[in-house]
Amino acid sequence: MHEVGVMQQALDIAVENARRSGGERIHRMTLRIGDLSGVVPEALSFAFDVVTQDTPAEGAELILERVPALCYCSTCQRTFEPAIPILDCPTCSCPSGDIRQGREIDLTSVEIS
Repeated sequence: MHEVGVMQQALDIAVENARRSGGERIHRMTLRIGDLSGVVPEALSFAFDVVTQDTPAEGAELILERVPALCYCSTCQRTFEPAIPILDCPTCSCPSGDIRQGREIDLTSVEIS
């Protein structure tokens, strides 16, 4: 389950930023998770509960924001949201290898005190 590693890295970044800002406690962390990131949101939430124990983020709230996959069809010259796992254009049925978003795993905000 690589979600534990992903969450540990996000927590390490959040704790380091909190310390640099003079904060002692993390109250909320927000992550943007792309549909094509390979991360299971439920597993990430479970990992958050595990890795935050005995840290400045213990008891904090985790907010996960979904980032839908978007592909670009060079034939139709349009962006579309694919029916994952198939990345075919819904208009012309051509497969798209041009993924414009959906692979993100971003720590976007940390609320500290």
